[in-house]
Amino acid sequence: MNEVDTMLELLHIENIAVIEEADIFFRPGFNALTGETGAGKSIVIDAMGAVLGGRTSRDLIRTGASKAFVSADFSDVPTELPGLAEVGAAIDEEGHLLLQREITADGKNICRVNGRPLTVAQLRRIGEELLNIHGQHDGQQLLDEEQHGAYLDRFGKTEAVLEAYHGAYDAMANLRAEIKALQMDEAERARRIDSLHFQIDELERANLQTGEEEELTQRRNLLRNGEKYVSALSNADYCLNGDDETAGAVAQLREAEEALSGIRTLGDDLAALYRRLGDLRSEAYDLAETVRDKQAEFDFSPAELDAVESRTDQLYRLKKKYGATVEDMLAYLDKCRAELDAIETADDTRTLLEQKLKKAEKATLAAGAELTRVRREAAAALEQRIQKELRDLDMHKVQFAIDFMEKEPSPDGCDTIRFLMSANTGEDLKPIAKIASGGELARIMLALKNVLAEQEAIGTLVFDEVDTGVSGRAAQKVAEKLAQVSRHKQVLCVTHLPQLAAMADTHFSVEKGESRGRTFTRVVQLNREQRKAELARITGGTRVTDALLQSAGELLDEAEAYRQTI
Repeated sequence: MNEVDTMLELLHIENIAVIEEADIFFRPGFNALTGETGAGKSIVIDAMGAVLGGRTSRDLIRTGASKAFVSADFSDVPTELPGLAEVGAAIDEEGHLLLQREITADGKNICRVNGRPLTVAQLRRIGEELLNIHGQHDGQQLLDEEQHGAYLDRFGKTEAVLEAYHGAYDAMANLRAEIKALQMDEAERARRIDSLHFQIDELERANLQTGEEEELTQRRNLLRNGEKYVSALSNADYCLNGDDETAGAVAQLREAEEALSGIRTLGDDLAALYRRLGDLRSEAYDLAETVRDKQAEFDFSPAELDAVESRTDQLYRLKKKYGATVEDMLAYLDKCRAELDAIETADDTRTLLEQKLKKAEKATLAAGAELTRVRREAAAALEQRIQKELRDLDMHKVQFAIDFMEKEPSPDGCDTIRFLMSANTGEDLKPIAKIASGGELARIMLALKNVLAEQEAIGTLVFDEVDTGVSGRAAQKVAEKLAQVSRHKQVLCVTHLPQLAAMADTHFSVEKGESRGRTFTRVVQLNREQRKAELARITGGTRVTDALLQSAGELLDEAEAYRQTI
């Protein structure tokens, strides 16, 4: 058996549904899990999905527990694994990577990678590079023809060509949206032009000025209090300057200064007092001049107050229509002018855009043709690979083909891609959804998954009862195919078929029991004798006979012989 590279070594589970605690040590190659219906095989898969960042529910937590926990230890992980650098994590010295997820009863998630905390989305990004889970319902995806193109693109690695097409398509779609936005009927166009002209004229006539509202408010407050203003300034002027009969403060301070001038040389304190009095007189003089200037500039006029009130009212009415402030109204005016210009020049703009659109459509068709060419090449190769896989799965009469139907450019290309099959010799190829049985879908999906897995660096593939609807010789072929895959990928398979379980390199049994009035599930790695008993149970049910045990031993021997040949 060839050693695979990256693989899942240990899955640790705590309080997930009926599993109180379990450690599953997976091995390289083919690992099979079997067990009675309801024993908890699907819970192991759910735990894997959880630790890889999949969707979970608090219902997953074991009854009575406050939280659930699952961890997955991967070995031989490449140092440049995508997603690690962005969370500041790294592989440990031995090449291991430990993913952990804790789910609490209140719905919170605590995720870590090698001890570094990260989000569920970041955990999912890393998990997608390590392990793929293929569920028993994946075959139903083949019935959705919208998925067929995505499968082909994955196989053909068309990312670069598809990205170039998306760029061309988006440019074309944006131009179409711009042209559509310019289109309106003539009556609507005339109404909009009239409305814009009216609004522009009204705003332009208003002659709006930035900061005007604040100035008007201040002036209106002043004019409304004009008499009080004049009276206050007059009283202040009288106190400072006096009149013909009474000396004001300035004159009296001058007299006081003159009174001290004759003794200012008699001592430093008198000189200081004299200087202070001079400073006070100078300040009083400046104040008196300022008060007189204020009196001279104020020209109270009832007509001016009416004009200010009228302008304030005009701005109020305009604000109700065009914006909360003058600045908002000026911005709206600019918007109206731009829209009017766009409408009046729409014909010229549309002509220019239509010229650009023609070029963009040609570019999109050219990019689409290149994408179709690459896809057709990939389809030819995929058909051959799927056909070979189907022969390996004992489906020699089944024909598989990929059909291309031309369509108008869309976000996913210029083709409708469908997977076709013919179940019997001589029958026409038809869409898979119309003729494939459940067993055929399972094997075709297995073939497709195997081919796609060869294109990817993921080291571990999980198959959750993908053998549904398969039995007899077909089951043996599926077992052989999984054994072949396990020589270059680690395979974990949940199965109910003895052929698949016998083919495994390592066999686990998922067993359900009761303890202290509670149901529990444990996972046990089986030795050869235990494997014989489990295979006999799978084959014959609860009644295990010597003949069934002998047949199980022969099945194990045949599987071992086959594994030696690959």
